[in-house]
Amino acid sequence: MKILKITFWILWRIWFYVLMAIPILIMLPFLLISIISERGYPYFFKMARIWAKFILFGMGFYYKVKREQKLIKHTSYMIVANHTSMTDIMLMLAIIKNPFVFVGKKELVKIPLFGFFYKRTCILVDRNSSKSKNEVFKRAQNRLNQGLSICIFPEGGVPDDESILLDEFKDGAFRLAIEHQIPIVPIVFADNKERFSYTFLSGSPGKMRAKILPFVETKGVTSDHRKELREQVRQLIFDALVEFQKKISKKTILKTEPDNL
Repeated sequence: MKILKITFWILWRIWFYVLMAIPILIMLPFLLISIISERGYPYFFKMARIWAKFILFGMGFYYKVKREQKLIKHTSYMIVANHTSMTDIMLMLAIIKNPFVFVGKKELVKIPLFGFFYKRTCILVDRNSSKSKNEVFKRAQNRLNQGLSICIFPEGGVPDDESILLDEFKDGAFRLAIEHQIPIVPIVFADNKERFSYTFLSGSPGKMRAKILPFVETKGVTSDHRKELREQVRQLIFDALVEFQKKISKKTILKTEPDNL
């Protein structure tokens, strides 16, 4: 049984990268045209959403999203979420229709095909370089000025210790939100770590739940209150993750309790 599981996980992980490549190759001419200039980004974004959904469904994932507040068209937001899996990128694209730009780590550029477009459409950051962080801030400001939204995973990466429910947040997303006085959209991904973590021999097809929490307004907030804003948003996401875990625990208890006959 263990050998079968290991074989499944290996083939399944390989299939994930195959699925990443298939829609890129099919849409390649249109993707290349859309990245010629920044004005083409909204068209690229639409194709990116098709790419994301293709991968999720191809991997056997189906998602369910609860929206406590809806995004308004042609409005810029700062979108933040917990980060536990590479599928966070796909799920984010699948559930958010407003065009946004990812701020992400430069290491993903190494992935064939995906890395080519990732480098040209996302804002890359070298977290070990203060110069890179300042450049990210400038590029993000430029994108916000174009009417786009920004998506940042404020943990700054996926914790090596998978037992960590939610790591500490970095300041970048909240600096930008305050600077542009735009709402922060906190999003919770409840199952991505279980479905497809960074541990190679793990995961399974199944449901991915997402929850878009009420937005946190930044109008009137100054940089002096950046830390309080950061901790407020982190606490909202943390509390929602805890609530999801409680629901899972209750279901597990109910399943394991003997029937009263």
